[in-house]
Amino acid sequence: MPKCILLVDDNPAIRMALRKFLEDHTDYGVCGEASDGLDAIEKAAELQPDLIVLDLSMPRMGGLDAARELRQRMPQVPLILFTMHAAATSQNEAAAAGFDAIISKTEGLQTLIDKVQTLLEPV
Repeated sequence: MPKCILLVDDNPAIRMALRKFLEDHTDYGVCGEASDGLDAIEKAAELQPDLIVLDLSMPRMGGLDAARELRQRMPQVPLILFTMHAAATSQNEAAAAGFDAIISKTEGLQTLIDKVQTLLEPV
C-alpha cells in the first residue's frame, strides 16, 4: 500500500493542485484533505497519514497550533509547513511547533516533492 499524505490548506485550488501534482509525480497517495487546523487534527486521527503538509495561515486554527497538537498525538508523522509566509516564520518557531521542514509556496511544487520523498524514504 502506498504511503499516504494529508493536505491541509484553506484554499481548495491549492489543495487540488497539490493533490494532482503529488499523484502525478510520486508513488504516494493523498488520503485526505483538510481546510484548517482543527479539521486536520480530526482527519489525521481518522486517516493515520504517513506525512502531513500544512499551510500556516488558516481560519479556526493555523498551522503552528495544529502542528503542536499533531506532534503530541502523532510524534512519528513528519510535518511540512508549506506556506507563502515562510520568510516570516523562523526555523526555530516552526521546529518548536513540530515541523520537520518549511517550504515556501514560491519555491514550487518540485521542492515540496523532494522534501516529501526525503522524509518518507530516508536513506
